[in-house]
Amino acid sequence: MGFDQFLGNQRIVSALRGMIRRERVPSALLFSGPRGIGKYTLARMFAQAANCERLKDDFCGECASCVRIARLAEPAPLVEAGLAERGESADAAAVERMPLILETHPDVWLIVPDPVRLRTPVARPMIRVGQLRAVQRAAYFKPQGRRRLFILDGADTMRWADADLFLKILEEPPESATLILLAATPDSLLPTIRSRCLQFHFAPVPADEIETFLKDHSGSKAAERKLAAQLSAGSPGAALSLDLEESARLRKSVLSLLDRAVTGEKYGEIFAATAQLSKQEQESFENILELFYSLLTDLLESSVGSTNSLLRNPDLRKEVEALGKKINWEWVLRATRGLDSLEGRMRRNIGRQLGLDALVTSLSIR
Repeated sequence: MGFDQFLGNQRIVSALRGMIRRERVPSALLFSGPRGIGKYTLARMFAQAANCERLKDDFCGECASCVRIARLAEPAPLVEAGLAERGESADAAAVERMPLILETHPDVWLIVPDPVRLRTPVARPMIRVGQLRAVQRAAYFKPQGRRRLFILDGADTMRWADADLFLKILEEPPESATLILLAATPDSLLPTIRSRCLQFHFAPVPADEIETFLKDHSGSKAAERKLAAQLSAGSPGAALSLDLEESARLRKSVLSLLDRAVTGEKYGEIFAATAQLSKQEQESFENILELFYSLLTDLLESSVGSTNSLLRNPDLRKEVEALGKKINWEWVLRATRGLDSLEGRMRRNIGRQLGLDALVTSLSIR
């Protein structure tokens, strides 16, 4: 048990261990990287090591502090319990008055985007001002153990107007507390916040290491492990949770939609497909947009006649090559720019289907 259980990005692990060993832990850290890369896992491990009762720069996993903090490894039940305690009919005032705080150890708080309600969650959960105010107050409390840790998962979901409140903590940092912000990209946070954090960007884990990881943590077959490792884009967590059958169905739906967009025909079918992808899938819309990017990358390779065998979607090679013959690199560039624009407008709460409709209808080459 300890940091040796963490997969990949060993330079970051070594740097964090050195901070704890020298007792020079900064007041704010920013972990960036794609979903499933291990940002949250390492933040939780860091919290355990910073409060372990037995080891100085690692965690034993057995002392009372390590055991209590380890309960944060599965936040979903804690979120469910917090929302149940607040009540299903919570309004805006109740949400701010009773912020969603996940705490299994008095010195370690986990802040996650608040979905407001359990049965009918909001369209886009986000970190709310009530949560930030609670952190602002608690950050200056004296720790019961060695150090207070506040992990903000999905820090990029906080409104920029609310982020000014969070900035006050960074401008006058507490001596015995550390804030760990987790986000997909640093650019999704205000520059004034980024500049006050020590930043670590998590690199993709090699596919062969992910295959070994899956062999030890899943009962899948060798061919399934290899495909999952390729589709995970270097994220062990994504590979472990990947449903290959569902993934294939969803990626085929996206590719089929792009194929229909090229011909510019049967708009009824196109709009039915965009409605399905934007409103009726269990996968988040943000993750579906990532599938568009992944397939467009492969289409670019195919459209220019590349013989690169390392496709992001190797199981859809025939379908990608068939569509690649109908388009060129300029079409892929136009599609990518449209996708970038749609992703940017999502922050301004544009309708998902409306934005996807506009993107797809702009891609006809007729």
